[in-house]
Amino acid sequence: MRLYRPSTAIRMFYPGAVFRVRTRQKELYLTFDDGPDPESTPYILKILEAHNIKAVFFCSGKMAEKHPELIELIRSSGHLVGNHGYDHYDGWKTAAKDYLDDVSLASGFTSGIIFRPPYGRITLSQFRILAKTYTVVFWDLMPHDYDNRMTSVKILTILRSKVRNGSVIVLHDRRGSSVLTFLDDFIREAGGMGYAFLKLPVSGKE
Repeated sequence: MRLYRPSTAIRMFYPGAVFRVRTRQKELYLTFDDGPDPESTPYILKILEAHNIKAVFFCSGKMAEKHPELIELIRSSGHLVGNHGYDHYDGWKTAAKDYLDDVSLASGFTSGIIFRPPYGRITLSQFRILAKTYTVVFWDLMPHDYDNRMTSVKILTILRSKVRNGSVIVLHDRRGSSVLTFLDDFIREAGGMGYAFLKLPVSGKE
Protein backbone atom coordinates (compact mmCIF):
# COMPACT_ATOMS: atom_id res chain seq x y z
CA MET A 1 0.00 0.00 0.00
CA ARG A 2 1.34 3.42 -0.95
CA LEU A 3 1.67 6.04 1.75
CA TYR A 4 1.05 9.57 0.59
CA ARG A 5 1.40 11.24 4.00
CA PRO A 6 3.75 10.66 6.93
CA SER A 7 1.88 9.23 9.90
CA THR A 8 1.08 11.22 13.02
CA ALA A 9 3.63 9.12 14.91
CA ILE A 10 6.38 10.07 12.46
CA ARG A 11 5.47 13.74 12.75
CA MET A 12 5.66 13.56 16.54
CA PHE A 13 8.98 11.70 16.42
CA TYR A 14 10.76 14.73 14.91
CA PRO A 15 9.75 17.75 17.02
CA GLY A 16 10.34 21.05 15.28
CA ALA A 17 10.55 19.55 11.79
CA VAL A 18 8.30 20.98 9.07
CA PHE A 19 5.69 18.66 7.60
CA ARG A 20 2.85 21.11 7.07
CA VAL A 21 2.48 24.85 7.56
CA ARG A 22 -0.11 25.80 10.15
CA THR A 23 -2.60 28.06 8.42
CA ARG A 24 -6.34 28.47 8.03
CA GLN A 25 -5.78 29.84 4.54
CA LYS A 26 -5.92 27.77 1.36
CA GLU A 27 -2.17 27.82 0.86
CA LEU A 28 0.12 25.17 -0.64
CA TYR A 29 3.89 24.87 -0.77
CA LEU A 30 5.73 23.22 -3.66
CA THR A 31 9.09 21.53 -3.16
CA PHE A 32 11.21 19.54 -5.59
CA ASP A 33 13.77 16.85 -4.72
CA ASP A 34 16.82 15.18 -6.30
CA GLY A 35 17.79 17.72 -8.97
CA PRO A 36 18.96 19.80 -10.54
CA ASP A 37 18.57 17.99 -13.83
CA PRO A 38 19.06 19.65 -17.23
CA GLU A 39 16.18 17.69 -18.75
CA SER A 40 13.56 18.78 -16.22
CA THR A 41 14.63 21.61 -13.89
CA PRO A 42 14.67 24.43 -16.51
CA TYR A 43 11.19 23.44 -17.71
CA ILE A 44 9.84 23.30 -14.17
CA LEU A 45 11.22 26.79 -13.62
CA LYS A 46 9.40 28.02 -16.72
CA ILE A 47 6.11 26.57 -15.50
CA LEU A 48 6.56 28.14 -12.07
CA GLU A 49 7.46 31.48 -13.64
CA ALA A 50 4.33 31.39 -15.80
CA HIS A 51 2.23 31.07 -12.64
CA ASN A 52 4.37 33.42 -10.52
CA ILE A 53 5.10 30.66 -7.99
CA LYS A 54 8.20 30.38 -5.82
CA ALA A 55 9.29 26.96 -4.56
CA VAL A 56 12.07 25.16 -2.71
CA PHE A 57 14.43 22.87 -4.62
CA PHE A 58 16.09 20.31 -2.35
CA CYS A 59 19.12 19.54 -4.47
CA SER A 60 21.50 16.62 -4.43
CA GLY A 61 25.01 17.85 -3.72
CA LYS A 62 26.36 15.58 -6.44
CA MET A 63 23.96 16.99 -9.03
CA ALA A 64 24.53 20.55 -7.81
CA GLU A 65 28.28 20.13 -8.20
CA LYS A 66 27.75 18.79 -11.72
CA HIS A 67 25.33 21.57 -12.73
CA PRO A 68 26.21 24.80 -10.87
CA GLU A 69 24.59 26.79 -13.66
CA LEU A 70 21.22 25.25 -12.75
CA ILE A 71 21.70 26.12 -9.08
CA GLU A 72 22.33 29.71 -10.12
CA LEU A 73 19.26 29.62 -12.38
CA ILE A 74 17.08 28.36 -9.51
CA ARG A 75 18.32 31.09 -7.19
CA SER A 76 18.17 33.87 -9.76
CA SER A 77 14.55 32.89 -10.45
CA GLY A 78 13.70 33.63 -6.82
CA HIS A 79 13.50 30.08 -5.50
CA LEU A 80 15.23 28.62 -2.46
CA VAL A 81 17.88 25.92 -2.77
CA GLY A 82 17.79 23.33 -0.01
CA ASN A 83 20.23 20.60 1.01
CA HIS A 84 19.26 17.01 0.13
CA GLY A 85 22.56 15.38 0.99
CA TYR A 86 25.41 14.72 -1.41
CA ASP A 87 25.01 11.01 -2.16
CA HIS A 88 21.34 10.59 -1.18
CA TYR A 89 22.10 8.42 1.84
CA ASP A 90 19.39 6.59 3.74
CA GLY A 91 19.84 7.79 7.32
CA TRP A 92 18.43 4.56 8.74
CA LYS A 93 21.19 2.58 7.02
CA THR A 94 24.10 5.01 7.42
CA ALA A 95 26.40 5.61 10.37
CA ALA A 96 25.84 9.00 11.98
CA LYS A 97 29.28 10.39 11.12
CA ASP A 98 29.03 9.33 7.48
CA TYR A 99 25.55 10.79 7.21
CA LEU A 100 26.48 14.12 8.80
CA ASP A 101 29.65 14.36 6.70
CA ASP A 102 27.55 13.80 3.57
CA VAL A 103 25.17 16.62 4.52
CA SER A 104 28.09 18.90 5.30
CA LEU A 105 29.68 18.15 1.92
CA ALA A 106 26.42 18.93 0.14
CA SER A 107 26.07 22.25 1.94
CA GLY A 108 28.98 23.62 -0.06
CA PHE A 109 26.95 23.21 -3.24
CA THR A 110 23.42 23.74 -1.96
CA SER A 111 22.38 25.28 1.36
CA GLY A 112 23.44 25.49 4.97
CA ILE A 113 20.04 26.46 6.39
CA ILE A 114 17.36 24.05 5.15
CA PHE A 115 17.59 20.26 4.80
CA ARG A 116 15.36 17.41 3.67
CA PRO A 117 16.43 13.86 4.53
CA PRO A 118 16.68 11.62 1.46
CA TYR A 119 13.81 9.10 1.48
CA GLY A 120 12.53 10.96 4.56
CA ARG A 121 14.68 8.58 6.60
CA ILE A 122 16.80 9.98 9.40
CA THR A 123 17.55 8.68 12.89
CA LEU A 124 16.58 10.73 15.89
CA SER A 125 20.22 11.34 16.82
CA GLN A 126 21.03 12.52 13.29
CA PHE A 127 17.96 14.74 13.34
CA ARG A 128 18.80 16.32 16.68
CA ILE A 129 22.29 17.27 15.51
CA LEU A 130 21.16 18.68 12.16
CA ALA A 131 18.20 20.52 13.68
CA LYS A 132 20.65 22.69 15.62
CA THR A 133 21.73 24.26 12.32
CA TYR A 134 19.07 23.44 9.74
CA THR A 135 15.35 23.76 9.41
CA VAL A 136 14.53 20.11 8.65
CA VAL A 137 11.68 19.76 6.17
CA PHE A 138 9.74 16.60 5.42
CA TRP A 139 6.39 16.81 3.59
CA ASP A 140 2.65 16.56 4.04
CA LEU A 141 1.90 15.01 0.65
CA MET A 142 3.95 12.96 -1.81
CA PRO A 143 2.24 11.55 -4.93
CA HIS A 144 5.18 9.30 -5.93
CA ASP A 145 5.82 11.07 -9.22
CA TYR A 146 9.25 9.41 -9.40
CA ASP A 147 7.59 6.02 -9.96
CA ASN A 148 7.04 5.37 -13.67
CA ARG A 149 4.11 3.11 -12.80
CA MET A 150 2.19 6.19 -11.66
CA THR A 151 0.34 7.88 -14.51
CA SER A 152 -0.20 11.62 -14.61
CA VAL A 153 -3.95 10.98 -14.27
CA LYS A 154 -3.39 8.97 -11.09
CA ILE A 155 -1.03 11.58 -9.66
CA LEU A 156 -3.48 14.39 -10.37
CA THR A 157 -6.24 12.41 -8.69
CA ILE A 158 -4.10 11.95 -5.58
CA LEU A 159 -3.12 15.60 -5.45
CA ARG A 160 -6.65 16.82 -6.06
CA SER A 161 -8.12 14.63 -3.34
CA LYS A 162 -5.45 14.96 -0.67
CA VAL A 163 -4.21 18.57 -0.69
CA ARG A 164 -5.26 20.59 2.33
CA ASN A 165 -4.47 23.95 3.88
CA GLY A 166 -0.73 24.21 4.51
CA SER A 167 0.31 21.10 2.60
CA VAL A 168 4.01 20.89 1.82
CA ILE A 169 4.07 18.91 -1.42
CA VAL A 170 7.14 17.00 -2.58
CA LEU A 171 7.68 16.42 -6.30
CA HIS A 172 10.86 15.48 -8.14
CA ASP A 173 12.97 17.21 -10.78
CA ARG A 174 15.21 14.25 -11.39
CA ARG A 175 15.43 12.28 -14.61
CA GLY A 176 12.59 9.80 -14.87
CA SER A 177 10.05 11.82 -12.91
CA SER A 178 6.73 12.45 -14.61
CA VAL A 179 6.44 15.92 -13.07
CA LEU A 180 6.40 17.74 -16.41
CA THR A 181 3.33 15.80 -17.53
CA PHE A 182 1.09 17.08 -14.73
CA LEU A 183 2.63 20.11 -12.98
CA ASP A 184 0.94 22.81 -15.05
CA ASP A 185 -2.43 21.04 -14.86
CA PHE A 186 -2.12 20.61 -11.10
CA ILE A 187 -1.31 24.27 -10.54
CA ARG A 188 -4.32 25.29 -12.63
CA GLU A 189 -6.65 22.82 -10.92
CA ALA A 190 -5.48 23.82 -7.43
CA GLY A 191 -6.07 27.45 -8.34
CA GLY A 192 -9.58 26.54 -9.42
CA MET A 193 -10.08 24.95 -6.00
CA GLY A 194 -9.16 28.26 -4.38
CA TYR A 195 -5.59 27.45 -3.41
CA ALA A 196 -2.62 29.79 -3.66
CA PHE A 197 0.99 28.61 -3.85
CA LEU A 198 3.45 30.30 -1.52
CA LYS A 199 7.17 29.96 -0.90
CA LEU A 200 7.84 27.82 2.14
CA PRO A 201 8.57 30.10 5.12
CA VAL A 202 11.86 28.94 6.63
CA SER A 203 14.58 30.64 8.61
CA GLY A 204 18.19 29.69 9.07
CA LYS A 205 19.69 28.83 12.43
CA GLU A 206 23.28 29.77 11.67
